[in-house]
Amino acid sequence: MSQDLSATPETPKEDGRPKWDNKFQYILSCIGFAVGLGNVWRFPYLCQIHGGGAFLIPYFIALLFEGIPLLHLELALGQCLRKGSIGAWNTISPYLGGVGVGSWMVSILVSLYYNTVLTWVMWYFINSFQEPLPWSVCPLNENRTGFNEECYESTAVNYFWYRKTLNITPDIAESGTFQWWLILCLAACWAIVYLCTIRGIETTGKAIYVTAIFPYLVLTIFLIQGLTLPGATEGLIYLFTPNLNTLKNPRVWLDAATQIFFSLSLAFGGLIAFASYNPTKNDCEKDAVTVAIVNSMTSLYASIPVFSVLGFKATTAYWDCLDRNIISIINEFDLPEESIMRQNYTSWISFLNSSYPEKIGGLNLKSCDLQEFLDQSVSGTGLAFIVFTQAIILMPGSQAWAILFFIMLFSLGLSSMFGNIEGVFTPLLELQIIPKSAPKELLSGIICLISFLIALCFTLRSGSYWIDIFDRYAGSVPLLVIAFFEVIGVVYIYKIKRFSEDVEWMTGRKLNLFWQITWRFISPLLLLIVFMAFVTLQMQKPPSYTAWNPKYEGFPMKEEKVYPPWVQAICVLLAALPCVCVPLVALFHLIKQKRRNKSPSFVPPEGFSCQGANSNSSHPKE
Repeated sequence: MSQDLSATPETPKEDGRPKWDNKFQYILSCIGFAVGLGNVWRFPYLCQIHGGGAFLIPYFIALLFEGIPLLHLELALGQCLRKGSIGAWNTISPYLGGVGVGSWMVSILVSLYYNTVLTWVMWYFINSFQEPLPWSVCPLNENRTGFNEECYESTAVNYFWYRKTLNITPDIAESGTFQWWLILCLAACWAIVYLCTIRGIETTGKAIYVTAIFPYLVLTIFLIQGLTLPGATEGLIYLFTPNLNTLKNPRVWLDAATQIFFSLSLAFGGLIAFASYNPTKNDCEKDAVTVAIVNSMTSLYASIPVFSVLGFKATTAYWDCLDRNIISIINEFDLPEESIMRQNYTSWISFLNSSYPEKIGGLNLKSCDLQEFLDQSVSGTGLAFIVFTQAIILMPGSQAWAILFFIMLFSLGLSSMFGNIEGVFTPLLELQIIPKSAPKELLSGIICLISFLIALCFTLRSGSYWIDIFDRYAGSVPLLVIAFFEVIGVVYIYKIKRFSEDVEWMTGRKLNLFWQITWRFISPLLLLIVFMAFVTLQMQKPPSYTAWNPKYEGFPMKEEKVYPPWVQAICVLLAALPCVCVPLVALFHLIKQKRRNKSPSFVPPEGFSCQGANSNSSHPKE
């Protein structure tokens, strides 16, 4: 097709569709959407529990055969049809409209809980200005005769998180009351999201320069500081030492595939929306590879400061353990001070164990093993709000480090929220839910206000249990199902030959064999395997959660409980609702066609292509 079919970036659009100010702004927005909290608090954890450096082997295999091909497909589709998720899939075939509706629904569900996580980040950020940090010391009890019992039995960090922030109930069935401090922070978070997304990409495109670049600056500062801390080397050795035996475990491969998939924010509709604001003549193949590689490199880069700090925390805990044992031995044997040091502790213990075994046995000395402290793995909120905050207390200038850390988390989360909201905003704008004459600000305001009101349920005392449910069910299985139908829709309904011609028309070069093979066979097969493995693992035992219960006999360990039947029903609903949109919309169109006495056709007309779609619209010619 000739060059004159495409819209030029320099010419203002006659169809009124906004465009990116420049290519860098678009790439930053895609990177900001893909790079989120998971890169900092989930990827390092997976590396840690799955054999360190060995985890990178299945991770990069999944990136090559699943992540990059699906990312390329979404960016090409959005750019080609210049529509949001619902519009794009309706254009290909009305029977595929449910794919767009499903991804739109997932974007809404994920936005609700994701912004509540930012609410917690904001609450910690506000509290970071206190001296000393409020999670560094236990408060006194009501009689002021000693420390608060719940805090004393656990830790100050745990107490601040579970009691002062969440004020959590011991059971999901106990809703509890709304927490006013969380409501205020939630309102502030949605206000910030509204201000940044007020006019779609016209405003997010400006905000992204700060929210996408700033986390890299903070990570670099943490990297420099982290590497100077004692124990940082041990943390990094622990992280990157490969244990190839773990590759025999299928769970490692499943975790690698799901991490790549969710980390790149595939099937949300946000990437299709972002790409739809591109000129049609743009190298989407290069964009997809760039975004995917930057996302994965960010995960690796973030792991270094995270594990430097975790190594420092483990070493400090190990030294404290040794120091307590040393004091006990010196007091028991009446030895001169500094006769036993950390350096000669092992030789002293060996000598005393052989000479005075009964005396040493009576001291009940703690077993101090650095490896055990390094093995204490956590991900998600446990890493951010418990482990990392505990490590920050031990760092000189802890206030400044806490402020920096929570600003970084907020920026990471906010840039991901832009993509989520764009996945909701663009389809609604195109469906003209509100009259064309009404300003975009009104639509943004309605989305943010309704989301805020629904998300109030997460500010209840049981709110964090529900966030876990949303994360586990709404943000997992539906995405795998939607992505599977995306590939099938493009390859077998729109037809791969036609799509290849469209991509060649946009990029100016033929699609190589790699894309053809991955789209036709490897990617859908991988998605099917991951989906089946995911569901199988979920069905092996009844869905359960861990509750913070001060009355539990094993406290401060968390109590494992099975979800009550009504909660299990909600879990199934959250996972199934976006998925059933695909067959329901197809069925609706089938019945509609039957009523008109037409034979239903799933495949768009042979003459249809995105080149034609773009030439028919009122784009200016070059």
